[in-house]
Amino acid sequence: MLLVLLTAACGSAQPAASVPATAPAAAPPSAAVAAESVPVPSPPAEIAVAYNPLTAAEADVLLHKGTEYRGTGEYTDLDQDGTYLCRQCNAPLYRSQDKFHSGCGWPAFDDELPGAIERHRDHSHGMERVEIVCANCKGHLGHVFAGERMTAKNTRHCVNSISMRFVPAGQPLPATIVLPKPAK
Repeated sequence: MLLVLLTAACGSAQPAASVPATAPAAAPPSAAVAAESVPVPSPPAEIAVAYNPLTAAEADVLLHKGTEYRGTGEYTDLDQDGTYLCRQCNAPLYRSQDKFHSGCGWPAFDDELPGAIERHRDHSHGMERVEIVCANCKGHLGHVFAGERMTAKNTRHCVNSISMRFVPAGQPLPATIVLPKPAK
């Protein structure tokens, strides 16, 4: 099983090196027989063993707090109705009704879906900002800014396109991937 750990290291705009996934070691023949003779119940449907696979560029942003280059994201100018999901775990994050054109070069939203986003202080790069992460998988999304007066809500979520997936209105949303919490 591939175990992905979130790091607290500050990411750079450079893509992270790809980390090869290694297959689990083959079990000895006696262990395989034992596993076949004792049925193991499947985890509940909402619990999974791994998040969606990520490319090296996606992992750089979501796991290592990187940033995609300004103006390069696939959703910066998208004006279609639908829902934006976390690319890593499929958790719904934003509605297209809350998206606006801020001119910043990344998709901007002035509201998130209830309970979808966590905020953390970010002192990287010599600045004080508020980082936003997916509340489910803790994947880095971008930063939130207040007081810019760009919308009536006076807030701007500046989100990396690469950290999201878009599902057009009328299409079913995939199930959110929830990993089991580690035992204490």
